Amino acid sequence: MRTSRAAAISVGVALTAIMGAVLATPAVAVDPEPAPEPRVAVEYFPQPGGEGRRTEVPLTTETETETGRATARSASPSASTTDGEVGELAVTGPSADRLDVVIVGDGYTAGQQDAFHTAAAAKWADITGIEPYASYQGLMNVWTVDAVSAESGITGDPTADVTKDTALGSYFWCSEIERLICADIDKVASYATKAPEADLVVVVSNSAKYGGAGYSGLEAEGYPFDGVSTLSSDNAQSSMIAAHEIAHSVGLLADEYTYDSYGTWTGGELPDINSSVLTAEQMAANQSKWYRWLGESDPTGGTVGTYEGSSYYPFGIYRPTSNSIMRALNISEFNLPGREAMIAGFYREANALSSEVATDSAILRTSRIKVSRAELTGLAAPELRWYVDGRPVKRAQGLSSVVPAALGVPADGRTHTVTVASVDRTASVRDPEVRAEATEKLTWTVGASGRKGHKQH
Repeated sequence: MRTSRAAAISVGVALTAIMGAVLATPAVAVDPEPAPEPRVAVEYFPQPGGEGRRTEVPLTTETETETGRATARSASPSASTTDGEVGELAVTGPSADRLDVVIVGDGYTAGQQDAFHTAAAAKWADITGIEPYASYQGLMNVWTVDAVSAESGITGDPTADVTKDTALGSYFWCSEIERLICADIDKVASYATKAPEADLVVVVSNSAKYGGAGYSGLEAEGYPFDGVSTLSSDNAQSSMIAAHEIAHSVGLLADEYTYDSYGTWTGGELPDINSSVLTAEQMAANQSKWYRWLGESDPTGGTVGTYEGSSYYPFGIYRPTSNSIMRALNISEFNLPGREAMIAGFYREANALSSEVATDSAILRTSRIKVSRAELTGLAAPELRWYVDGRPVKRAQGLSSVVPAALGVPADGRTHTVTVASVDRTASVRDPEVRAEATEKLTWTVGASGRKGHKQH
């Protein structure tokens, strides 16, 4: 049916009015898409004694998983006076000279803080029962920080539908993986930074259920520490998780386990200390990686060689031994190259030698110099040696207190130097670069010239 011109004009006017009204209506604000939750790499061990796996998880506590299961929201700190209180579990020296480990508990109420301290001590004893942690624990400080939770226990224990209101929001079933314990890293940091230093952080979650995780790359996210290990408090096998994770941060060791799906590595040599594309023959010919240890009997059992499969690739990359703590948690031993790497790491992070006599100003011939050295045992074999103007003073070897005049500094009106060196001659180190890392020196200027002394490492 044809429409009359007048009718068409009427319709047009009506449409124009409607469109004008629509255009005059203020636009409804649309919220932008929320920024994706920051995620970070973690390592976990699905089975006690098994090999590790890696995934990514949120930095902060999830409020809901993909299946809709609510997780615990962290409680506001209790009014208890112990919340945030710092304790000394094993403090061996000033933080400036030590690797500082901070242990924080989660899922412990105000009345359970003694239980947290007991669990923290037990877990640290487990870790330092392993070499070379055992011999070099004198280079570490261990602090505890009380975190008071509203409820006892953590989310996901014993089953996925259990929720708990805890200070750090830690929970099993992170990313739908039952044995993976995640925590709110922001809340972890708020407690861990109450300690004098926080180089490494361990979260002890109040649970007898096996589980844990290792966070890495946190400094890149703006945190003052790089690694966080989580573990369950009352499961004996969970301690191995932290022992493995700390080795990544301190020893810079790679994982030695593999994924079938990764197939064959086709790239070049890796920077990792305990992974290489070289066979034993090639390694010996090139004098690279762990060639100094080839053929040696190893504490893991067997002999140091090149065993195919490492750094997640089953083919094309070799590891030093058939098994080690960096491959699976059914063994509590580092292989010999791993031990050496851990010792190097301890000395990178800490100083075994210190003195209250300042090295930044000149001292008198009659001044007494006292030095202290971290208490190292077992594998460690440190010794003290003194030098005057670079010449060794054999009669002073091993002394921790000397007077420059007695060392032979002459009263000739000229400036001289006194140096003390601490050298760790452990048989667990063969690489000259690592030996240099394990050698520390303090130097004083003797005389009135005002020239400054210096510390070397």
